[in-house]
Amino acid sequence: MKVEGYLFLGCALFFGAVDYVYWHFSHDPTGSTALAIAVGLAFLIGFYVLFTGRRLPPRPEDEPDGEIYEGTGELGFFSPHSWWPLFLALAAATAAIGVALGWWLFLIGMLLVVLATIGFVFEYYRGHYAH
Repeated sequence: MKVEGYLFLGCALFFGAVDYVYWHFSHDPTGSTALAIAVGLAFLIGFYVLFTGRRLPPRPEDEPDGEIYEGTGELGFFSPHSWWPLFLALAAATAAIGVALGWWLFLIGMLLVVLATIGFVFEYYRGHYAH
């Protein structure tokens, strides 16, 4: 995971240099702040990936002589058919429209977001697809 970590740290350095040049020529606080946040986020991700990579065993793609077949196997469980992301997106859209139209619609949308999130999280804990 070293390559990914150093890639994000390189992005943080690049954003930092661009932020300095942007601030020097424009004196725009909004754009400079946005770029400073991009620096922080890229550094945060790079640090996390490097920190986590030290605690995990090396992956086949981290080895210079690693082969493709060494990385085969089960990668995890991915839901083949789930309607909950659609319901969650519709609920979030309702809440977002509620910000523009009225607080009552926002509250209804947030209630729907909470219910759809609960359904999405606990989808495989009961019923036909329970583990």
